[in-house]
Amino acid sequence: MQTSTLFVLMRRWRNYCTGVMLMLAMLIQSASTLAETKSISQHSLLSQRKLTLAQANQQSRTRWIEIDLSEQRLKAWEGKTLIYSFRVSTGKRSTPTPVGKYYINAKHRFNRMRGRGYDIPDVPYAMYYYRGYAIHGAYWHNNFGTPVSHGCTNLPVRQAAKLYSWARIGTMVVVHR
Repeated sequence: MQTSTLFVLMRRWRNYCTGVMLMLAMLIQSASTLAETKSISQHSLLSQRKLTLAQANQQSRTRWIEIDLSEQRLKAWEGKTLIYSFRVSTGKRSTPTPVGKYYINAKHRFNRMRGRGYDIPDVPYAMYYYRGYAIHGAYWHNNFGTPVSHGCTNLPVRQAAKLYSWARIGTMVVVHR
């Protein structure tokens, strides 16, 4: 009995040590990656952060999404090639859509959205790009071309499905007036 208990404890200790070694190897790899990243010049980092709409359009094959608040239009680009152009509904004056450059960080086929004054189940094709702001399908209205949302970018469901299939996590979203 004591021999089997000792055997189990020794196996657990071996597994524990293996795990520790793997974690140390990952930390060493991460540290070398961080050192390489820090060696990139500050000028290069600043220029990457200040990517303008025109620069985004010049990138050869990069997929990105443009949301024009003044035109209430979303355009999906692959480099300089226009892939989709859809009428949308963005945030109304009291709940505006934030302007800036973001990246899609989460995609949900269906999602429940709640906030002050709304609770909408099964919102289709939601792609979050900044805090609680997303591009998504809207089955509850047909006022596309008019700002009516609480800050998100609403699309007709069929168009949202196309965009959802086309876009990936990490796709750049540029929102401007």
